[in-house]
Amino acid sequence: MAERKTSLPQKPLRIRKRAKKHKPDFVRPESWRYVRIGKSWRKPTGLDHKVRRKIKGWPAGVSVGYKGPKIARGLHPSGYREVLVHNIEELIHVDIKTQAARIGHTVGKRKKIEMIKEAKARNIYVLNAKIAVNPDKEGEASIDDVDQITEETADGPEENVEQIENKTIGDEKHQ
Repeated sequence: MAERKTSLPQKPLRIRKRAKKHKPDFVRPESWRYVRIGKSWRKPTGLDHKVRRKIKGWPAGVSVGYKGPKIARGLHPSGYREVLVHNIEELIHVDIKTQAARIGHTVGKRKKIEMIKEAKARNIYVLNAKIAVNPDKEGEASIDDVDQITEETADGPEENVEQIENKTIGDEKHQ
């Protein structure tokens, strides 16, 4: 019987998912008892604390034994290892089979657009490929829109007068 070959990034994700099923949800002890105590985990430090002492009947505490599988540690949910890049030179060294690029937050918009184009040409997966279209508008553009963004003027895209009229007419109908 022939075995199914899986791509390298997907196998560790399946192993991580299977291991996560056996891991308890670590909630802050007695958060189920009091509304004022949040669910997020806090290490119990009290002298008589039941979770710290691992008393039977109390939930398990966080410990190193619940660590994820070694093969899946540090993986992005997409299955690739993250590599932080700040310029095109660093982008060239990214292995397209096992690594994905994350553009540093200090990189400017113009350079980021160039890097995204280069990554697209080299078929490199970029984790944070979205860039703001206009600082005034809250919308974001994806990798496919980069070519469009570079061609736009500083004022932004021009709208057709007929489209604007249709929008106002459409708004009046709904009122």
